[in-house]
Amino acid sequence: MKTPFRSTRRVLLGSAVLCASILSGCGALVVGGTAATTAIVATDRRTVGEQVEDQAIEMKVAAEMRRLFEGTARVNAASYAGLVLLTGDVPTEQAKQQAGEAAEKVEKVQRVVNELRVGEVTPISVRSNDTWLTSKVKTALINTREVPSRTINVTTERGVVYLLGKVTNDEGQRAAIAASGVRGVNKVVKLFHIVSPESLIDPLDNSAQPQQSAPASTPAETAPESEVQALPVQ
Repeated sequence: MKTPFRSTRRVLLGSAVLCASILSGCGALVVGGTAATTAIVATDRRTVGEQVEDQAIEMKVAAEMRRLFEGTARVNAASYAGLVLLTGDVPTEQAKQQAGEAAEKVEKVQRVVNELRVGEVTPISVRSNDTWLTSKVKTALINTREVPSRTINVTTERGVVYLLGKVTNDEGQRAAIAASGVRGVNKVVKLFHIVSPESLIDPLDNSAQPQQSAPASTPAETAPESEVQALPVQ
C-alpha cells in the first residue's frame, strides 16, 4: 500500500516537472529558443541575422589578425551591419595596410574603416581609461532623450570615441553631442548607418505616425556614411 507521504511527494514532483515544462515551452514560444539574446534582439535595429553575422565577422577578423601579426600588434575589430572598424596599434604602415586588406576579405564584410595607429602598443593605463570612457559614454547616451542607445556601438581608442549604429540623422547628431560632452573624450567619430524616421515605424502598428519634428533628409535607408565624420568635444 502506498503511504500518503509517498503519494504527496509524487504529486508535488509531478507538478514541479509540469510547471518547468510549461515555463520552458512559453519561453521557447516567445524567443524561439534563444533566451540569451532576447534583450539584444528586442532593442537592436539590426536584424537577428545581421547580429549573428557581425559576431562571426568579429571572430574571423580577430583570427586573421592573430595569424598576420602573431602577437606583434594589437588590433581590435568592431562590426555593425557589415561595417568593420579597426582600432589598435601596429608596428608599420605596411602592417596597417595588410590588416585592412585582410579584414576586407572576410565573408560578409561590406566596408572597413581602418583607424589603426602606427606605433608602440598603447599602455595598459590608457586602455583602461578608454574602457572607463566607453562606460561613461554609454551612460550619457542612455540618459539622453530620443537617442536609441541600445542600438549604438561605442568604441574608444586613446580618448577618441567611435559611434556605430542605425540611426536617423537627428538621433546621430544628439548621440554625438552627448558623447562629446563626456569629460575625457578627445574626439567623437560618427560611423552611422543613416535611416529615415519612416523606415523605423512598425508596419503592424496602425497607431504609429512619422515624427513630424524629424523629417527625412535621406532615402528610406542609405549606405553607411562614406566619410569619417569627427565632432570636436564641447
